[in-house]
Amino acid sequence: MIELDGVSHWYGQRQVLADLTLSLGERRVGVVGSNGSGKSTFARLLNGLLVPGEGQVRVDGLDTRKQGKAVRRKVGFVFQDPDVQIVMPTVGEDLAFGLKHRGQDKAEIARRVDAALAQYGLAELREHPAHLLSGGQKQLLAIAAVLITEPTHVIFDEPTTLLDLGNRRRIARLIRDMDQQVVVVSHDLDLLADFDRVLVFDRGRVVADGKPDGCIATYQAMHPPL
Repeated sequence: MIELDGVSHWYGQRQVLADLTLSLGERRVGVVGSNGSGKSTFARLLNGLLVPGEGQVRVDGLDTRKQGKAVRRKVGFVFQDPDVQIVMPTVGEDLAFGLKHRGQDKAEIARRVDAALAQYGLAELREHPAHLLSGGQKQLLAIAAVLITEPTHVIFDEPTTLLDLGNRRRIARLIRDMDQQVVVVSHDLDLLADFDRVLVFDRGRVVADGKPDGCIATYQAMHPPL
């Protein structure tokens, strides 16, 4: 369960979120809104990348302000641009990186890396330079590098924006089949169509909250075609 209680946030004098109180218990939650609506700031609050200017964010009872390290062990974050996340020279090394920082022994790291390479179709790319992968392969690696640490919640910020149709569908299937709770910020409305819940952000507030069909229709009505 992810809970926000009276959460507001500012960048300097500009308020980007205003008095959000939410409980997110559904397995798949989508977040939509125009650029600048506050949705990406909202996403970063959910694993302690940011702490709120006012209010409290809790993940399974843990306060992101006071227990940020423990929260980040529970909540993985997949950025829009996978190059932001890829930190090691090769695919195999990048997958192992997060596990080493969590104190896993060598045998367990090797087991998990082998399993992830096989699961995400990256086995033949173990020694491949990570930053020279295709866009779709980079996104798969970024997701795999998060999931290999076995978080209980995963936040995705625009996971399909840079992908072609085939890779977009592949990532959509991966998200659909995940066991973890996922919160997905996206302009890809088709990706969110079968989610359990969708939040619509506008000017730092949630203006619609419910099933995808109604909330997506509300969002589309806010932005009629020219």
